[in-house]
Amino acid sequence: MMKILIADDSAVVRARLASLLTDLHGIEVVGQAGDAPEARGLAEKLRPDVAILDLRMPNGSGADVLQDIKRLNPAPKVIMLTNYPHPENRKKCFDRGADYFFDKSTEFNKVLSVLSEMLHGPAPTPAGPVA
Repeated sequence: MMKILIADDSAVVRARLASLLTDLHGIEVVGQAGDAPEARGLAEKLRPDVAILDLRMPNGSGADVLQDIKRLNPAPKVIMLTNYPHPENRKKCFDRGADYFFDKSTEFNKVLSVLSEMLHGPAPTPAGPVA
């Protein structure tokens, strides 16, 4: 069972993600946080396999939380999910250890694809035409 922590200041986003993730077999949402200190604390306490972090949260940034939880042993995979997908934010997150970085408005469903791939491996590619 893959344990997931969701940290986002929007209760609507957290609820939507949790709802979508419960449909994936083999995934358990073990915690939800609404701000940076709560995200840090839950990550330390629950030791999730994957943390889905918003970049901008009250009382700190997702980038700071990312850096802190990547020090945990074992470190969770981290998916950054943000409304601020600017190149400098992307770079900062990858420099701090993010495994994935997605734009909430255009790449929300990629979170599901990535988690499914982590659970089951990459989807088979259809065979192309034989030359």
